[in-house]
Order: sequence, then structure tokens, then C-alpha cells
Amino acid sequence: MTMIRHLQREIESVKRKLLALCAVVEKNVAVATKAIAEQNEELAQAVMAEDTRIDRMEVELEEDCLKILALYQPVAVDLRALVAVLKINNDLERIGDLAVNVAERAHYLASRPALPEPFDFDLMAGKVRAMLRNAVDAFVEGKSRVAHEVCEADDEVDAINRAMYKSVETMLAKDGADANTLIHLLSVSRDLERMADHATNIAEDVIYMITGEIVRHHLEDYTQQGRTGK
Repeated sequence: MTMIRHLQREIESVKRKLLALCAVVEKNVAVATKAIAEQNEELAQAVMAEDTRIDRMEVELEEDCLKILALYQPVAVDLRALVAVLKINNDLERIGDLAVNVAERAHYLASRPALPEPFDFDLMAGKVRAMLRNAVDAFVEGKSRVAHEVCEADDEVDAINRAMYKSVETMLAKDGADANTLIHLLSVSRDLERMADHATNIAEDVIYMITGEIVRHHLEDYTQQGRTGK
């Protein structure tokens, strides 16, 4: 019984660390997006500097999970929870890397003329951050319904990304269009879309942790049951 209590405390500890990592990553996504909107070099540099902290937190969390697996050899729900933490940890680190990509675009754009009016990334970035926050909340609270909602929200981000592509195509056809700037803006949209994909990965891992079902590649089969689940 003592061993079980120790295991549960360790699992709660890594969950708290995962929440902390998510908070830092989400903030970096927000700052990177603001750096784009304001063409702000200082904000871009702050994002790149903070990524070192994210990498350190990711490594520490992975080491904690591996130690728990080796020491306690958990099974069933506890094992699925730790596997989910390891996978979510990796997706959060990748989102952090994509935030750095956006910051690097901001670094370039800081020396360019004002951005074209159609490129407002606030809506897209806001949806990505909400997906990320909700996916991790679903993990902590064990709510598969919320995880399914995150997966469904990915379609909205995909639609915005497609609209960005069409805007770029239209603007490239105009005389005097700054192709390099437009390509960088398109890359920002793509990076945000990939962040949403990673948030979806997290949600799928949450569904696996709660139900034991691997829904990746056939999520639509579980959409209806997810709406009426936990």
C-alpha cells in the first residue's frame, strides 16, 4: 500500500510539472505571435531565449517519468498515464520549437515595411493556445469529451491556414508584392497550423490514457461517442 501511495504522489508530481511546462510553452506562443504583429525584435529574442528553459523542463520531466517507470513498474491506468506524459511532453517541446520558428520570422520581418493588412494571426494563435490549454486540462482532469473537442477544433485552424494560402496567392499576383515577406508570413501560418496538430496529438493521447483506445488515424470513428463521454 505504501508503494502505491508513493507511485500516486510521483504521478501527481509529473502532472504538475507538465502543467508548468504547458504554461511556459503557451506563453511563448503568445509572445511569438505578438512579435509578428508588432514586428518587435526584442519580443522575438525573448522567445528564443525562453526556449532554453523549455528544453530543460522537457528533459527533466522525461527523466522523472523514466525513473518512475523503472522504480515502480506501473501497470494499467498508471502506466498509460506515464506513457501519456512522455508523449505530451514531447509534443509540448515541439510546439516550443515552432514558437521559435515564428520568432525567427519576426526577427526577419522587424526590418521590413509594415505587414499587409490581411495577415492578422491573433485569431489563429488564440485557437491554437486554447487547443493546447484544453488538451492539457483534459489530461489533468481525465475528461475525454474535452479531448475530443480539441481534436474537432483542429479543423478550424486548418481552414484559417488554407485561407492564408489563398491570401498569399492573391497578393503575389499584384505588382510590387514583397515575395520574401509573404513567404515568411505564410511560414508563420504553417507553423501555427503545425502547433494545432501537436495539440491534437496531445488530445489523442489523453483519449488513450482514459479509454485505452488508440484513436490516431481513425478519430472520426470516436467523435460521436466523445461528445457524450466524460
